[in-house]
Amino acid sequence: MNKFKAFLKRKDIEISARRYGVDALGAMARGLFASLLIGTIINTIGTLFHIPFLENPIATVGGVEYTVGGLCSAMSGPAMACAIGYALKAPPLVLFSLITVGFGANALGGAGGPLAVLFIAIIAAEIGKMVSGETKVDIIVTPIVTIGAGIFFSWLIAPPIGAGAMKVGEFIMWATELQPFLMGIIVSVLVGIALTLPISSAAICAAFSLTGLAGGAAVAGCCAQMVGFAVMSFKENGWGGLFSQGIGTSMLQMGNIVRNPRIWIAPIVTSAITGPIATCVFGLRMDGPAVSSGMGTCGFVGQIGVYTGWASDIAAGTMQSITAFDHIGLWLISIVLPAVIAPIINTILKKIGWVKEGDLKLAK
Repeated sequence: MNKFKAFLKRKDIEISARRYGVDALGAMARGLFASLLIGTIINTIGTLFHIPFLENPIATVGGVEYTVGGLCSAMSGPAMACAIGYALKAPPLVLFSLITVGFGANALGGAGGPLAVLFIAIIAAEIGKMVSGETKVDIIVTPIVTIGAGIFFSWLIAPPIGAGAMKVGEFIMWATELQPFLMGIIVSVLVGIALTLPISSAAICAAFSLTGLAGGAAVAGCCAQMVGFAVMSFKENGWGGLFSQGIGTSMLQMGNIVRNPRIWIAPIVTSAITGPIATCVFGLRMDGPAVSSGMGTCGFVGQIGVYTGWASDIAAGTMQSITAFDHIGLWLISIVLPAVIAPIINTILKKIGWVKEGDLKLAK
């Protein structure tokens, strides 16, 4: 047993919740961002401004035509798998072999492909790391073992993982349509919390294909955390803190949350307020890519995703036009309400002594 533990340590294989649930999951979201999400944004820009190079197909593969954005989106599986391998510190041959693994896992996982890629890329990467550098024909053995293991597990478990993830996502979306007030609160609060925790809310939303009204609630929750923390900590952190949290990530506050968990009350309560407003009052929907549901105001990806969904709905004929009410709802939920509500709640918490000056100060 000690020899096996020493072997795992030598291979930098760390079986832990942090390595797989934080590092790998976060990397998966970045892989999705660099493929599916960017592809969607490129397609939206091409359609919106009628740019022929971006709007028209530039390649035909297997009878399927692809635009520039379409090619980006088609590579989401390989991008996720490579990002996961990088987070797991996979050696080059393992990392490159994960391109095939990611494509296979994502294809076989269907709508729940991202979750299948997460599990299978981790398995294939760790198995590949075990054999990497152990033979004189490493250039042959490592790719064969990594790809072989990855494709075998893709064939074996990707379909049920993908189907399970899709069912969970469908249930959440169905429940939100049925009970928009209650589910608006639940989804907004939970996804918002996930965004601030050192895990990836974007990857979670992508894994469960969280779109529609539930996606709109998720956007509300993420914005409540990011904008809420950014504005209520402005006195301590200034403009740099405002932008780093508001369009960067509220995860920067995790150290302060550990020291005083009560500073988290204001953003969480704010998300519980804005979530049902998003679902019940404005009917805010995320009909763009699911990964956007968990991005909030990070680079304004959440808002771009909502707009992309509007454009898609208009093209599909399910939406006539984008109204002033739509725009007002999006920006009230995303920016205005969190910027007003969270500081008010935080002021109350300061008055009762639960939060003190300096509790929100970011470390330099």
